Amino acid sequence: MVVIMGKISRGTMMDQIYIPKQRAPGLEIGVAVLVEPVTERIATKPKLKPYYYNVKSLEPIKVSIIEKIFDYFEHAANVDNVLVAGSFLEHGFEFQDIDIVVLTEKSVNNTAIKAHFKATLGIDIHLIILPLKELLGGIASDSLFQMLLSRFIAKKRLVVLKSRLIKYKLLDLQLLESKALIDSFDFLNGREKYKLTRNAVAIACFLDNKPLNSCFIDKEIERHFGEASVISIKENTIGPEFLLKYKLFHKELFKRILEGVKNEPK
Repeated sequence: MVVIMGKISRGTMMDQIYIPKQRAPGLEIGVAVLVEPVTERIATKPKLKPYYYNVKSLEPIKVSIIEKIFDYFEHAANVDNVLVAGSFLEHGFEFQDIDIVVLTEKSVNNTAIKAHFKATLGIDIHLIILPLKELLGGIASDSLFQMLLSRFIAKKRLVVLKSRLIKYKLLDLQLLESKALIDSFDFLNGREKYKLTRNAVAIACFLDNKPLNSCFIDKEIERHFGEASVISIKENTIGPEFLLKYKLFHKELFKRILEGVKNEPK
């Protein structure tokens, strides 16, 4: 049940209640509603504490933002759970947007949700909407998705299984995206180069059953491409020797995935 609190205003012919245009899913135009006084029981209903998965600490302002995100979905009857993930949970404020995963079996208004958070928080969000079954399947078989959800904060507790199901054709498509680092090296900025490098290394870690989290991936990048290479990539001061190493790394990884595609059951 969707609930929005408001006050009755005096009108000329009829009294009325105004509600915001940007609101939680489930209260669209034409929906029948029940108007009743706010009771003390509803006003003081305790909230569940968010579930922190692999997140030890977070800046107070980020905690406040996450609370506002969860409050928005508090009374959305068609939403089962909400997760905040991605670079927003890393220390500092270098994130470009907030990754929000909405777990639901039903459709929700993607545009309205994005518009609401842009208007209220001034932040762009990357919205992923899918059922719980697809989320668990993605964590098991998608290296990039598993890395995204290596840590998260959920509105309600969520059990994450760490077993992996390798789908070489999917990895082949993901690695193809990272080839852009080779093809467009001179035209990419540091953030873009880091993202493509990180994605390729994450695929290799996925195949080797290694951890998929930002800290471990950064260590793997430096193991493959040299000490302090993470900072150099991000600052776009990496030299041509990095590109030579990356080409070799990408070639060997592609060969490994291609062999897996050939042997993968059809």
